[in-house]
Amino acid sequence: MMITRTERNEEIQKKIIKEENRETRKKIVLTSLKIIMAIILLSVTFYLYTSYVSSKIIMVKEERIINEKIPSNFNGLKIIQLSDIHYGSTIFIKDIKKIINIVNQRTPDLVVFTGDLINKDYKLTSKERENIIKELKKIKTTVGKYAIMGEEDSNEFNTIMNQSDFTILNNSYDLIYKDNNTPILLIGINTNKNNLDINSAYDYFNQPTHNSNIYTITLLHQPDTVDKILEEYPTDLFLAGHSHNGQVNLPYIGGVFQKNGAKKYINEFYQLESSKLYISSGIGTTGNGFRLFCRPSINFFRLSSN
Repeated sequence: MMITRTERNEEIQKKIIKEENRETRKKIVLTSLKIIMAIILLSVTFYLYTSYVSSKIIMVKEERIINEKIPSNFNGLKIIQLSDIHYGSTIFIKDIKKIINIVNQRTPDLVVFTGDLINKDYKLTSKERENIIKELKKIKTTVGKYAIMGEEDSNEFNTIMNQSDFTILNNSYDLIYKDNNTPILLIGINTNKNNLDINSAYDYFNQPTHNSNIYTITLLHQPDTVDKILEEYPTDLFLAGHSHNGQVNLPYIGGVFQKNGAKKYINEFYQLESSKLYISSGIGTTGNGFRLFCRPSINFFRLSSN
């Protein structure tokens, strides 16, 4: 049976369409694979960056604190603030060693820790406890080492800090001396819900011999407590933690993840009339376990009277 020219053309046309469809499907498959690979690559890159680069590489934030109330003998005093280590989250003993090296390289006069040493969901071994104490003991200062508790700290915190030569301020204060008899006041507040006692912490101002113009530094974990403090007591410098500065910090938006006790004050600095509030971004992580545009940090302050 003879195939007519029309039939032959139709057959050729069908083959052409079939081939075009095959090429179209191939392009769709290849494009889909490229998109999937790009998504996988971006996801892996995002995970590695937020979990290891952004959460592991510690930066040092340096600030000069100027206040005429600071005694001249404290000019140049170096204070390092550590906070929210959350050991067992993204931080382990090798990271602690790096932190101690960073601290000691700056030869601080005073080191303060503002809460949350061990991650609440992490079971610390006795060997890890020994190693943490061993490393924290290596911190060298000319004036002293002080610590306050965070909401995740327990009796384990007291054991580790006491054996690491830290003085724990639990709603209490200490007078800090350097070179002569003019001190500054260091106050530590336990901001845990059932333990907050501002009056006991500021009991210095109830003493008959108190100096009402003394330069005052207050350590607290949850920064939202500052408003309640300032209703009753003067404070020149607050050093807080807890908020992690949102842990994910987006341009023009600021910290994303807010925690109870750090709803109002979440970012790294606030000027509250004559008081300064610095909030550490912390060193470890909580919750999702990653950071974005909010690297772990150590705060480094230098005091000056002018």
